[in-house]
Amino acid sequence: MIDAHHHFWQVGRGDYTWMTPNLTPLLRDFGPDDLAPLIDDAGISRTILVQAAETEAETDFLLNIAERTDFVAGVVGWLDMLDERFSARLDHYSAQPKWLGFRPMLQEHDPALIKNPLFRTALAEVARRNIPFDILTFPSHLPALLDVLDDVPNLRGIINHLSKPDMKQAELGEWGESISRLAAYPQLMCKVSGMVTEAGTDWNADRIRPFLRHVADSFGPDRLVFGTDWPVCTLAASHAEVVELARTLLGELFGQADLHKIFETNAVSFYGLNK
Repeated sequence: MIDAHHHFWQVGRGDYTWMTPNLTPLLRDFGPDDLAPLIDDAGISRTILVQAAETEAETDFLLNIAERTDFVAGVVGWLDMLDERFSARLDHYSAQPKWLGFRPMLQEHDPALIKNPLFRTALAEVARRNIPFDILTFPSHLPALLDVLDDVPNLRGIINHLSKPDMKQAELGEWGESISRLAAYPQLMCKVSGMVTEAGTDWNADRIRPFLRHVADSFGPDRLVFGTDWPVCTLAASHAEVVELARTLLGELFGQADLHKIFETNAVSFYGLNK
């Protein structure tokens, strides 16, 4: 079993701009020693470590951890897509062991960024090289994303956290329509991750179920990938609760063969991991 989305950070590094005082439970260091017993209990053998800061220093920090941590299969880093040196930086990181791809933190920016010509040129280069591209967005970013996808229909992208719908609202609304349209692009996948934090600290399976089912119906078992979003998930639930929630809700929809894809082989295929 693979956890295709979690984080480590060292607060003293100082480049986590999203770390505000209201996130007190997360304002401490999280590393491999914290996660190891949790994945052992969950039956997770490998993980994918995802960036949490918009700096190359963060990517280097994570690659260093990955090199000395056996269970970390690889790193999804960060690159500045508006940098004129983008192609050269892509060359540099593509050559690094355990670098799998990268993620711009689009949720931290106005959706207009996606329409920037430099961003579009960089995205076309990513698609041309067939590099895994993690998509971190709010629902408000999805119209602009859909617009740019017409220019890069073969982008090998994966939507993080279902694109963070507000699960405290019962209606799927525009998010639901956008997800259906995104699923029409055959190279796009979706991470079953980040659900508890979008459903609120008083979350329950019934609140989350309609959103997960819509994603499952839209993308199907061959294009879903499981991730815990640990330790961010601990704002609402424990690591064990997140794993059990995914197993339960996905188990209502799929048989064992498809669950094996979602919890392991789809991540292997998307990120190009060794089997």
